[in-house]
Amino acid sequence: MSEQPKKEQLYELIRANPFISQQDLASQLGLSRSAVANYIATLVRERRILGRAYVLPDRRPILCIGAAVLDRKLRTLDKLALATSNPATQSESFGGVARNIAENLARLGAPSALITAVGNDASGRALLAQAEDLGIDTRGTLPLDNIGSGTYTAVLDRDGEMVVALADMACNEHLTPGFIASRQQQRLGAALVVADLNLPLETVDALVEDSAREGIPLVLVAVSEPKMARLPARLPGLRLLILNEGELAVRVGRPLGSLDAIAGACAEVQRQGVQDLIVTRGAGGVLYTSPAGLQSLEAPVAEVVDVTGAGDAFAAAVCWSLHAGETDLGVACRRGLQLSAMTVACAQTVCLDIEPGLLDGPVNQLNETVLD
Repeated sequence: MSEQPKKEQLYELIRANPFISQQDLASQLGLSRSAVANYIATLVRERRILGRAYVLPDRRPILCIGAAVLDRKLRTLDKLALATSNPATQSESFGGVARNIAENLARLGAPSALITAVGNDASGRALLAQAEDLGIDTRGTLPLDNIGSGTYTAVLDRDGEMVVALADMACNEHLTPGFIASRQQQRLGAALVVADLNLPLETVDALVEDSAREGIPLVLVAVSEPKMARLPARLPGLRLLILNEGELAVRVGRPLGSLDAIAGACAEVQRQGVQDLIVTRGAGGVLYTSPAGLQSLEAPVAEVVDVTGAGDAFAAAVCWSLHAGETDLGVACRRGLQLSAMTVACAQTVCLDIEPGLLDGPVNQLNETVLD
C-alpha cells in the first residue's frame, strides 16, 4: 500500500478519536511506532493536525486572553444622589471582558479557551470551576499566591444604566510577555485570538507581533478610555479593533464631534496597521469599516434591564462570526447587535438564554448606511 493511503487512514483514525495513542494507531494500521510518528509529524507540518491531543483545524478554539473577575453590581432603588447614601440592591456574578467573551462563545457552542490570571482564593477557584463547567479550556490560566482575584464593581442607576465602575485588575499585570510566550503551543492551536486591554502594553504588543508573524487572526477589545494607553502605537497584523467612540477619540488624541470626524479617525488608525475597526455607540448602534467606506448600523430596540456585559456579548458574536468563516463584517455586527440586545434585556452579565444555533439563522435586517 502506498504512503498516501496510509497517511489518510491515520488521519481518519485521529479524526474519529483525537486522543488515540501512537501505539493504537500503529496496531490498527500495521505500522511501526516510528512510522506513525513520521506520519504525524507530516500532518503537523501540513497543519492538518495541531500539537498534542491531535487538535483538528475545524475544532480549533477561539482563545480569549485577559481579565476574569468577580463582578459586583450595586443598583440604586431611586434616582441616584451624589455625595450621600443611596438605598441599593447588590448582586455578584463572574465577569471580566475576556472571560465574558469566552462564556458567550461557549454558550453559542463555539470551542473556546481562556488565558487569564486569578488569585489562589475562593473567588479564583469559583471562576475557573464555572468556566470549566461551561466547557471553556482554562488550562492556560496563571494562578497567583498572595494576590486576590480581580474585582469589578459597577454602580447602576434605577434604569440599569452604569453611573461609575471601579476595577481592581492588578492580577492581570502578571500576564507578561514571558508568561504569554510560555503558552505558545496553546496560541498556535487557536483559530482566532481575542484579547482585552486589561493586559500590559508590552503583552498586547507581543500579541500583535505574534499575529503578524504566525498568521493567526487577532481581535483586540478596548476596555476603557484610560486603558487605551495599553494599545501599541503600531498595529500591523491586527485583524480587528473593537472600541467605543470615546476610546477612539483617546486613540487619535482629539474629540470626535461628527461622523466625518469618526471616519477620519478610523482611517488614521487603519494606517497604523489594523485591518478593520468597529466603533460601538450604545443605543446609537455601531460603525464599522469596509472597502466601501465607513458603514453604520442602527441598534435594535431593546428593553434595558442591565447594560453590563452588552459590549462583551457584541464582541463575542463578532468573533463567533469570524471563527465561522464570515467575511462580511456587516453580518458579524448584526449578530453582535442581536446578542447585545438580548444581554441588556436580562439581569445577568452573560444572558443565560444564549444557546448553540442562536446565530445560525438569517441576521436581522437592520438599517445600514454608507457614511463615506
